[in-house]
Amino acid sequence: MKQIEDYKKAGKISVEAKKYARQLIKPRMSLLDIAEKIEGKIKELGGELAFPVNLSIDEVAAHHTPASDDEEEARGLLKVDIGVHINGAIADTAFSLDLSGENKKLVESSEKAVEAALKIIKKQITLSEIGSVIQDAITKEGFSPIRNLSGHKLDIYSVHAGLTIPNYKNNNPAKIEEGAYAIEPFSTTGQGIVYDGGRSGIYRLEKEGSVRDTTARIILKYVKDNYSTLPFCERWLTKEFGTRTRTALLFLEKAGILHHYPQLIEKSHAPVSQSEHTVLVYENKVEVTTKDKK
Repeated sequence: MKQIEDYKKAGKISVEAKKYARQLIKPRMSLLDIAEKIEGKIKELGGELAFPVNLSIDEVAAHHTPASDDEEEARGLLKVDIGVHINGAIADTAFSLDLSGENKKLVESSEKAVEAALKIIKKQITLSEIGSVIQDAITKEGFSPIRNLSGHKLDIYSVHAGLTIPNYKNNNPAKIEEGAYAIEPFSTTGQGIVYDGGRSGIYRLEKEGSVRDTTARIILKYVKDNYSTLPFCERWLTKEFGTRTRTALLFLEKAGILHHYPQLIEKSHAPVSQSEHTVLVYENKVEVTTKDKK
């Protein structure tokens, strides 16, 4: 497996970024300020952004990053999802903060689930075995896993590289091979299903194409040059291109050139917690890159 050292370096930076985030975030702090500061810290540490920092609250399980004019404040059950890459080798990691003081056990359930999965993951283990361990850890605490969200294989400049790792026992006989994987349990007091909600402002280059709008063409070239196939967001581009950015992004989305990620909402609007680590499986080794080694 190539790029081992890049994966490890990205992981080390993500550990420091998480420490910084935990110290930084306070109730009623601006989400925009939080995202900008965490992303700035990642760059300061020598990493690149594998995707915009996701800051999803309560029933929003994932895919929310602040817009350039966002006024929302940190509250409730806040999920902080961080992606770092070095030369395209990705560390994907997340934690939940109980800012309301009402969801301690829910947060602990997803943390226990990711730890249970990390204890058993190895080459040739089946996806069903991993999902079963995650489901058992969450249900034992009295909660439900989100069944239509999953962990995933990571590849160079690819956050979701095909193989999905279930958060419940789904009888999938496929096996873990050498590679990098994000183990990502979500736990909820609700039904354990998410649906596509409002706009997130997060995009990914979907396919080649062109549009007539001049600003959209300029932005498309910038996206290709700077983000390749990795996700990016409106606020990053607004810094570069100003007020016409959103209109240009809509042109590119309508043409099918960009994919827009909707927010993912728990079906019964119950709070959701998330825990995530990246693990490398290579040679005869299994290494969690996103954990503090101290």
